[in-house]
Parts: sequence; C-alpha cells; structure tokens
Amino acid sequence: MITISLCMIVRNEENSLARCLGSVEGITDEIVIVDTGSTDKTKELAASFGAVVFDFVWIDHFAAARNFSFSKATSDYILWLDADDFIEEKDRQKILRIKHTLTPDVVAVSMNYNLSFDSDGNVISSLRRNRLVKRECNFQWIGPVHEYLEVFGYPLMSDAAITHSKDKVHTDRNLRIYRARAEAGEAFSPRDLYYYANELRENGFFEEAADYYHRFLDTDKGWIEDNYQACLKLALCYEQLAQPKRQAEALLRTLQYDIPRSEFCCRYGAFLFGQEKYNDAAYWYELATALPERTANMGMQDKITMTWLPHLQLCLCYDRLGQYERASYHNEAAAYYAPSHPSMKYNRDYFKQRLGAAYTELEWRAPQDRGRNE
Repeated sequence: MITISLCMIVRNEENSLARCLGSVEGITDEIVIVDTGSTDKTKELAASFGAVVFDFVWIDHFAAARNFSFSKATSDYILWLDADDFIEEKDRQKILRIKHTLTPDVVAVSMNYNLSFDSDGNVISSLRRNRLVKRECNFQWIGPVHEYLEVFGYPLMSDAAITHSKDKVHTDRNLRIYRARAEAGEAFSPRDLYYYANELRENGFFEEAADYYHRFLDTDKGWIEDNYQACLKLALCYEQLAQPKRQAEALLRTLQYDIPRSEFCCRYGAFLFGQEKYNDAAYWYELATALPERTANMGMQDKITMTWLPHLQLCLCYDRLGQYERASYHNEAAAYYAPSHPSMKYNRDYFKQRLGAAYTELEWRAPQDRGRNE
C-alpha cells in the first residue's frame, strides 16, 4: 500500500479547513500545511489535525508556495487540495481503494473536480486535475497565478472526485498580480494571456479582456480547451459591449478548434433566440440534445448544456413558433433531468391551460434509458 502526503497552502482558512482536513481521514499518512500569512486560527486548527505547519512569506507567486509545500512531503505520493475543497464519503472510499491498489509505475492519478451543483445536488460544471502525483518524479508547479502542475506521462483516470465549495467573496487579488506583472514589462505566455483576460472579464473590464482574448488566440499556441473557452468568453465580452456581430463571430470561432459542442450550440442558440430567429435557434438546441456527452477530457464540462438546458430552450422556441405540443414535449424532457426546477413546473401548468383537453403529461426518458424494462 502506498503512503500519501496531503500538501496545502493556506491563509485565513479557519472557516473551511476543518471540513477539508476531516474529509481526508484514512487517506493521508502526513499533512503538510504551508501558511502564507494567516491572522486567524488557521495554523492552530491545522495542528489539531496533526498537520506539520510551515510558514512561507507571500511573494505573489502561487507556484512558489505550492512547490515549497511539495518539498516538505515525505510519502510515496502527494495529494493536493485547497482549503475550500473536500472529499465526499463516496469519493473518500474510491481514493482509499486507489491507495490500496495503486502500482508504483503510476506517476499521477487524475480526478474530477466538481465546481458547481444544481438544487438537486447534481454536478453542473466540472473538470479534471492531476490530483495525486508520485513524489519522486518531482513534478513542479508553474506560474505566479492560476498555476498548474506540470506532469509528464499519462495519468490514471480515476472516477473519484474532489468537491469545491467556495466560501470566500471574490476579490481582485489575481488581477492585481497580473497588472503588476504587465506594468513591470513581463512577456506573458499564451496561458497567462488567457488567464489575464479571464481576470479582466470577471472584474468588469470587458473591452480590455476582449483585447487579451484576441492576443491569446492569435498566438496559435494555446491548449485547445483554453482556445475553445476563450472564444465563448470573448463572446460574453462583446455581449456586454453590445456588439452582436462580434459576439456571433467569437462564438463561431469555436468551430476552428472542434466540432460543435453542446455549450457552443446553446450559446449560439441563445444569440439567435435574442434576435427572434426561433427556427434557427431551435436547430442548434436540437443539435445540442443529439450530441454525445463528453467525458474523457481534462477541460471544463458544462453539464447543463448536455442535459436540461437545450430542452428548456427548445420549449421556449417552439412556444414562440406556436408548436405547443412540441414545446410541452421538450419541457418534459428538461424536467427529466431537473425535476425540481421551477421553470419546468411553471411551464407544465402553462401548457395544461394552453392545450386544454389536448394536453398529455408525457413520460419522457433519456435516449440511454429507452428500451429498459420494456
């Protein structure tokens, strides 16, 4: 059985750290906490879980802090988490099985990183991260902000997940770090251009963000998943700037990097719906419902565009077109995936009134469920 060191960097995390450390019970043989300047009880709380606590003077460089934490590990493998991450019990059991069965030839294990959930607790956005890495490989973190772990070799693709539950208010910390680097004349890598654009957009600097998305895309050196997301986010900037032509161009630019994905279909459908082109919008929403789910990918997974959202939007399209039975059908399809969503419940009452005696409450099932028990 392998041994595992948990390595974390923290600052003022007394509100969330106990949940995080409590969730790794039985998984870790060592807990390394690197504190970057807490003024609350974070360090005392970490020590109460048996953690070894180190101080690190903050230098506006996340990778430096994470590499320092990795340097203090002594176990066979390193697991990394943030303080607002935790492991659900079902996933803890999966990671425990990995601990008991992992062979020494495996250099890394990737896990799902679940970022947001609907009211029913279903995951609506996730991505994958190399979460458990072999210590002797000496993998390094790269980048002052939005750092990434540079892993060589193919990871074991686990179905275990880490759950993220952000409990802090968004700040402009990362934007300030990027601005200081830009003002110092630093030449940004393509990846930095992309994440700087993200920070600008999230802080409301849409015109400047659009400029940096273009700079990033024009390098032709970005990761395909970042390229794809940059196009979608560039479209959001132009939407905020009330430039619909450029918004459409940005959305369609995704097709330079991949075949249509459900997220693009829903975004482009929404653009056309806003222009009252309901037939055209319905075409793209229908395509979104027909596409296979993308799972074997390290990039962002937008679950709602693969499930209920295109059906709900088709309900609206066909209602505008006066095709009420067809609209009702797609409302039931949306309700299959999100049964407690208020829009579907409201629509059901609406169609009962609209269709009267012609209304039929359909038992809609997803394609993969059809034919079962029949």
